Amino acid sequence: MSELLEDDDLTNALKKCPEWDYEKKSITRTVEFEEFMDAIDFVNDLAEIAEEAQHHPDITIKHTKITLKLTTEDAGGVTELDIELAQRVDNLVD
Repeated sequence: MSELLEDDDLTNALKKCPEWDYEKKSITRTVEFEEFMDAIDFVNDLAEIAEEAQHHPDITIKHTKITLKLTTEDAGGVTELDIELAQRVDNLVD
């Protein structure tokens, strides 16, 4: 199990993924796409990455907006696993 990031470590880690916000023991990001099918294609690509990492985000789909929430429930908050997956998501979006 990955260890919970302390406040300073979390602040520094979030500098690596500035599109993500910290809230309630998790990090979140919303991505908007031109078309619904573009959003679904993104979710399908993300599913492969998450499965490979064995770390799965909460995903909310609202037409062309996808909101992702990452947390490591076993640790009770954000860990390096979440930061690593957030960076992979950022690479997928960009």
